[in-house]
Amino acid sequence: MIRSTCGYLRQNGRWLMLLRNRKKDDINQGKWIGPGGKFEAGEDARTCMKRELFEETGLIADELNFEGLIYFRYPHKEEEKIWIYTCDRFHGEMHPCDEGTLEWIREEKIPRLSLWEGDRLFLEEILKGNKEPFCFELVYDEKDELISALKLEVEEE
Repeated sequence: MIRSTCGYLRQNGRWLMLLRNRKKDDINQGKWIGPGGKFEAGEDARTCMKRELFEETGLIADELNFEGLIYFRYPHKEEEKIWIYTCDRFHGEMHPCDEGTLEWIREEKIPRLSLWEGDRLFLEEILKGNKEPFCFELVYDEKDELISALKLEVEEE
């Protein structure tokens, strides 16, 4: 199972989102996602998230808020477990991302973006201000269409 992270920097009612539009053969092409990526050897989730945020944005997370876990299940590729974070305290100088366009999006516009259907579910939890971590199992078919979303008992971070 692939282990990865996804994070959303927030400031003044805006979230830093990444429009995936620069990588060739990108499964996320044309979708808005949060910065993040796969664990490297020896990393835990928080270390991975901080590294990925810095690599993709140039910004350094001072504090990460664990929001929940997502299990992505597919019949045609390796399954993935993603730790989701938000970050309201950070510093540094933002730089362009080689995977897509970084943009500060007003919170109320997020639901209208081109998002994965499963992402809409967990982003809605965060946008509602739920304080309890969530856990979802999202099942996609061979065409990358969401066919099942199940809310699970929350695991420890």
